[in-house]
Amino acid sequence: MTSPESHTLEVHGASLGYDVRGDLPSVDTVLLMIGSPMGAEGFTSLAGHFTDRTVVTYDPHGVGRSQRSDGRSETTPADHADDLHLLIEALGAGPVDVFASSGGAVNGLALVAAHPEQVRTLVAHEPPLADQLPDREQVIAACEGIHATYQKLGQGPAMAKFLAVVMHQGEFPETYGEQPSPDPAAFGLPTEDDGSRNDPLLGQNIRTCTSYVPDYEALATASTRVVIAYGEESGEGLAARGGRGVARRLGLEPVAFPSDHGGFLGGEFGQHGDPDAFGPRLREVLGY
Repeated sequence: MTSPESHTLEVHGASLGYDVRGDLPSVDTVLLMIGSPMGAEGFTSLAGHFTDRTVVTYDPHGVGRSQRSDGRSETTPADHADDLHLLIEALGAGPVDVFASSGGAVNGLALVAAHPEQVRTLVAHEPPLADQLPDREQVIAACEGIHATYQKLGQGPAMAKFLAVVMHQGEFPETYGEQPSPDPAAFGLPTEDDGSRNDPLLGQNIRTCTSYVPDYEALATASTRVVIAYGEESGEGLAARGGRGVARRLGLEPVAFPSDHGGFLGGEFGQHGDPDAFGPRLREVLGY
């Protein structure tokens, strides 16, 4: 496997850290893998299935090597799309193919809406968007509650609420917000507040990501081929439902991928999906 070469790119409010596996310029279409708030390290296993391609990964604004310097507390999908636009320009490699997961899939949709000429194919894997869901208001309220809990009580209680939302199957009832808060200790999380408020998920992205409303008209008329993907084991989890809702709005048939929301993970962060099946499926969808 090609060892990644690390680089930095100055953008407004941050210095982005990114990695290139392979050669630039490339004779083939470059494959950009993006998450949010997950950084480059989460794609290590998946990148290993594309050693015949130039693969680029990065740490999003406010994550890992890309620490923010603008003093802002939140980052929007439009902000991330601006960063990605500048990154692709800096690579000199467009149009690129993009595999985007979770919040990265939301940012990928924002990128294509603003700069379709830079992306040949976008595979948006489980964007956790509430916009097209019948329980949209409950989902957004739950995310607002996670953010408020983080600001008041810190990382442990807020992450416990986040995990409860992630694990929830099906629509969120109108009474969801009235349920008792989950115990952080039940998830192995700290119960004491260490005073920090710099978590990129809980502090920067949790509200702006899920409540984002894509520019459906721009996406529908874009030159980019857009593929909405979901995990075949994800059931009726929020991210899978959100992705399928976006696909319906765009008149697309969502595409099943092996495993679940983290299906491409091969032990990163202690999570194991099925990257040996996920990688070939992605190659098939991209037409490699």
